[in-house]
Amino acid sequence: MAEKKKLRLGHSPDPDDAFMFYGLATGKMDSGNYEFEHILQDIQTLNVRAMKGELEITAISLHAYPYVKDKYALMASGCSMGEDYGPMLVSKKPFTIEELKTKRIAIPGTLTTAFLTMQLLLGKGVHTVVRPFDQILEYVQAGHADVGLIIHEGQLTYQNNGLVCCVDLGKWWKEKTGLPLPLGVNVIRRDMGSAAMQEVTGILKRSIEFSLAHRTEAVRHALQYARDMNEKLADEFVGMYVNHWTLDFGPEGRKAVNAILDAGAKAQLIPPCTPVEFVG
Repeated sequence: MAEKKKLRLGHSPDPDDAFMFYGLATGKMDSGNYEFEHILQDIQTLNVRAMKGELEITAISLHAYPYVKDKYALMASGCSMGEDYGPMLVSKKPFTIEELKTKRIAIPGTLTTAFLTMQLLLGKGVHTVVRPFDQILEYVQAGHADVGLIIHEGQLTYQNNGLVCCVDLGKWWKEKTGLPLPLGVNVIRRDMGSAAMQEVTGILKRSIEFSLAHRTEAVRHALQYARDMNEKLADEFVGMYVNHWTLDFGPEGRKAVNAILDAGAKAQLIPPCTPVEFVG
């Protein structure tokens, strides 16, 4: 029997990614000719590692894609897409958009798509401080920043910290463009070659299908990465970010990817990189 080729698969230690890769991580589904080593790190760390081309497959923020596109191709499966919801700007009291432009904002990383979208709304010159995504709510609650840009499950739990939502960036983007907001994406290293890239993308898509078919078990597996969430809330969060968009971007999802990257380039926030090619 041929030895399986080892591939490193980077993803965030949060419920939606854990849910997506349940079948592969637990060995409950066939991984074909490959053995996957799961590397769990926060998205900003994975973005930085992708700049160096370290992992064969990795989750990254779509914001990071223009900087890694020479090394990596965008996989058609595995995205986190917010349809009329997304990252939020939260604070102890409501601020208008004009007021937000003058506040100190804690952000989860300068390469996150949340930060790119926030800059499209507020402009370039906002006063920011970078904090790990899972520390932002407490940081704002303690008064170290006026506003927090929150991603992941903080979108469902921020009220526990006595905070209010000033702007939901996914809702703002939908009103502005009529499109969903692509946030996290999976990329695969180009030096693996076209055939292997297609094959591995297919395996990851089957992993998502497996999780959706075994939803209860996959949510329970994902719970170990759910901070301050019970099973019901974790299931709700997974439902927000693992859905038909995750299986495949489809025409609308592909349009959304190109739209936000075009908007970022037009605002001189990122280098031009469209049209994007998708694997799978």
